Order: sequence, then structure tokens, then C-alpha cells
Amino acid sequence: MQESINLKSKFELFSDHWAPKVIAQMNDYQFKLVRLQGEFVWHEHTETDETFLVIEGSMTIEFTDRTVDLKEGDMVVVKRGEAHRPFAEHECKVMVIEPMGVINTGSERGPLTAENDVWI
Repeated sequence: MQESINLKSKFELFSDHWAPKVIAQMNDYQFKLVRLQGEFVWHEHTETDETFLVIEGSMTIEFTDRTVDLKEGDMVVVKRGEAHRPFAEHECKVMVIEPMGVINTGSERGPLTAENDVWI
């Protein structure tokens, strides 16, 4: 029998920003927790959609043609190939749902590119 996963206790295990941590996997999809603060880089994922679900706080995702504001309990699906840039003025706790192997910065590489497939 699978044990329950407590999001609050998982968030207490790390404090770094923009570095997703895997907490569960369903088939080839991973559920990742991440703390966001400040601006991220413009990027896209050419192979897959990704979902952002705000657990605590608020954030914005900029797209080339619009801006989406998210608060606690809100979610948005970013479509495959859609350029976007997440931003959080204050720390925001988020769950990202995407297939395993997805790099947080898409095809862009730089200082905010996180190690992939880190489980907590």
C-alpha cells in the first residue's frame, strides 16, 4: 500500500529557488515541488505541455501574447512549444506536473538550469 505524501512536510525539506524536487511519479509523469522567487528565464518545452499548480503564494506566467496571474489553488497548463517566463515577487510554492526528463529551462541552459530527477 502506498503511503500518503504531505506537501507541507516536503516543502520543509528544501529552501532553494527554481530547483524542482520530485515527490511522486505516475506512469511517466512526475509531480515536482518548487519554490519560486524573482524572475525566471524565457523558455519553452518543445516536446510536452506542463502544469503549474500554486500551493501557496502567488505568481505570474508571462507568455508572448498575454500574462496569467495565479494565486493559491490556481493552475494553468502551458502548451507544448509555448514560450513562457514564470515570475514571483515573493516566494511562491508550486507543484509542477510534467513527464520525467523535462529540464526546467527547456532548451535554454544557464545558471537557473536545475539538476533533473532529484527526489525528496
